[in-house]
Amino acid sequence: MRYKSLKGFWLVSLYLLLLLSIIGSGYGQHHRTDISVVASLPCYASIAKYIGGDLVIVDHIAAGNQDPHFVQPKPSYARMLTRADLFITTGLDLELWVPTIIDKARNKKIFEGAVGYVSAATDISLVDKPLVNPDRSMGDVHVYGNPHIHTSPLNAKLIAENILIGLKKVSPENSAIYDDNYKEFVNQIDRSMFGDELVDMFGGEVLSKMVMSGTLISFLQTKEYGGEKLISKLGGWLSKGMPFRGKKVMCYHKNWNYFARDFGLEIIDYIEPKPGIPPTAKHVKEVIEEIEKQDIRVMIVANYFERNSPKMIAERTGIKDVFIPLDVAGESDVNTYFDLINCWIDRLNEAFKLSG
Repeated sequence: MRYKSLKGFWLVSLYLLLLLSIIGSGYGQHHRTDISVVASLPCYASIAKYIGGDLVIVDHIAAGNQDPHFVQPKPSYARMLTRADLFITTGLDLELWVPTIIDKARNKKIFEGAVGYVSAATDISLVDKPLVNPDRSMGDVHVYGNPHIHTSPLNAKLIAENILIGLKKVSPENSAIYDDNYKEFVNQIDRSMFGDELVDMFGGEVLSKMVMSGTLISFLQTKEYGGEKLISKLGGWLSKGMPFRGKKVMCYHKNWNYFARDFGLEIIDYIEPKPGIPPTAKHVKEVIEEIEKQDIRVMIVANYFERNSPKMIAERTGIKDVFIPLDVAGESDVNTYFDLINCWIDRLNEAFKLSG
C-alpha cells in the first residue's frame, strides 16, 4: 500500500515538473523562426530585419551601390523568390524588373495582391507627380511620382508599417513580437530625427506632420518654452542638418527630393537633362552656367553614377562634388538605415564646410 502511495506521489511530481517545463518554454506560442523575406532594395531589407528580428531570414536583390532602375533579372533572383514567404518592393515604377523575376519564381504567395506581397510605398505622399501624361520624350519620368521614398526618415516609418502588416499576414503567430519591434523602430526614428526633448514634449507624430507641412522649424524658432526658443531643444538629425538647411544644391538625378523636403535643401537643377538621360555637352554647359550664376556650392551624386561629368563640372566651377551611397550597404560601413541617414548628413556637412 505504501509502495503505491509513493509511486503515485512520484508520478504526480513528474507530471508537475513536465507541466512547468512546458509553460516555461512558451508552449502554445509556436513561433516560426525561419520566415523568409526578400526585398528588392537593401533599405527595405534593413527595416524588415529590425521588425522581424531573429524570427526572419532577410535577403535583398539590388546592391546598395547599384542603380535600382536597372537590375538584370537573373535566374538566381528568381530562385530567391521561389522560397520566399514575403517579398517587399516599392510598388511603383522604380523596379520595372520585378514582375519578370516574380513570374519566373512561380511563387503564388508573393504575386502582387497576394498575402506575401508588400508595396513599401502604400499610403506615402509622393512628390514630383507628372502634371501631364508622360511619354518617352520626357525621359525616365515616373508616372505615379518620385519612387525614391526611402530618402525621407518620415517615409521610413510608413515603409516599416507596410512591412509590419506583411509580416503579420504571413506569420500571425509572431504578431506581438513584430508589433513591439515596429514600435521601437518608430521610436528610434523619431528620436534620431528630432532628439529626445522634443519627442517627449510633442510626440513624434505631431513633429512629423509639421515637417511634412514645412512648418516645424519656423514654429520652433518663434515659440518659447521656459524662457527660451524651442529651437534650442531640437536634437537628432534635424539639428545636425541645420548647417545646410536652406542651402542650394545641384543633384545628378531626382534621388534626393524627399530628403531635401525633410531637411530644407533647395535643389536648383539636375545634371541629367531629363530623368535617366545621360548629360549632353550642351546641358553640362548650361549646368555650369547655372552653378556660377547662383553660386551653388555642393553637388550630390549617388555613387553608382558615372563620375566624368560631375568631376568635370567640379573642376570648371569649384563646386564640391559629394558621392554618397543611395542605399544601405552602398559603402562598407553603412550597414543599417540609421547608418545611411547619418552618412548623408555627415558628408553634406563636411562638403558645405569645405566649400566655404
